[in-house]
Amino acid sequence: MNKKILCMLIILLAVSPFILFAGGQKESGLIKVGIVNNPPSESGYRAANVADFEKVFTEANGYEVSTFYSLKNDEQLNAAAQFITDGVDYILISAAATDGWNSVLTNAKEAGIKVFLFDRMLNAAPSLYEAAVVSDMANEGDTAVAWLKAQKLPVYNVIHIQGAMGSDAQIGRTAALDREFAAGTMKKIVQQTATWDEAEAKKIVESVINSGEPFNVIYAENDGMAKGAVAALDEAGITHGIDGDVVVMGFDCNKWALRELLAGNWNYDGQCSPFQAAVIDGMIKELEAGGKLASKKVISDEKGFDAATITQSDIDTYGLGD
Repeated sequence: MNKKILCMLIILLAVSPFILFAGGQKESGLIKVGIVNNPPSESGYRAANVADFEKVFTEANGYEVSTFYSLKNDEQLNAAAQFITDGVDYILISAAATDGWNSVLTNAKEAGIKVFLFDRMLNAAPSLYEAAVVSDMANEGDTAVAWLKAQKLPVYNVIHIQGAMGSDAQIGRTAALDREFAAGTMKKIVQQTATWDEAEAKKIVESVINSGEPFNVIYAENDGMAKGAVAALDEAGITHGIDGDVVVMGFDCNKWALRELLAGNWNYDGQCSPFQAAVIDGMIKELEAGGKLASKKVISDEKGFDAATITQSDIDTYGLGD
């Protein structure tokens, strides 16, 4: 073997590990995505949301996906920081709380990682995330409270059961009702968080019933908590829904909850769409192709449902789950 060929072989052997590594990365062709979300056990809404992302963000669709679930903001922040360390291409976030994200989002941007918000907004400069595909939680609250005022009840004595404090959903669904409390048009019998939990909501209503304080409205910030509240009413023999003594309001539009409206057992359910995955997938594919996004913020189209007008077709079209 002549010296020239020998030298070429030595050089090739020296650099071959790097060639193999780079080639392996390129051949995989997968986009690395880290998803930070609330756990599916949180609610029927969240179960549908998680299922939607699991359906879209798959290896078959071109993604290598890691997902972290928590209802605690500090745990979510740590997970996002780990995704940055892992070198993902994109981080998708449904934040447990709106505050505390600036440092992590800044680190992601400096690392060249693009961030998408979904389901909920958070308090951060728009320059720190690529786009947000979210519900307008404040509009959900405004729509629900406008419906409640339109009922023209002789009095409004309200049990207000809140979701996880500091979350975008809680802040938005609370704000409109707080304005009525402040204006004196509605009376706050109790305002307390059940952190989306059915059993805790039941306890809150049981406590009010035992106190003897009169009430005629239950405004629960998700369907599960409304279900717990109704269980307390049923055990106490208190009527509810159409022609009942207590107006029952929930959010999320699970099919089982909309069936309660159709049966006249509940009065109102506010829609919250869990389907953001396909929109974000399209945005990522646009960026990967070298394009630019048409919108920085995409708002889901949502409405409220009234027991007096809801139909089976509405349940089939808009209901979540089974």
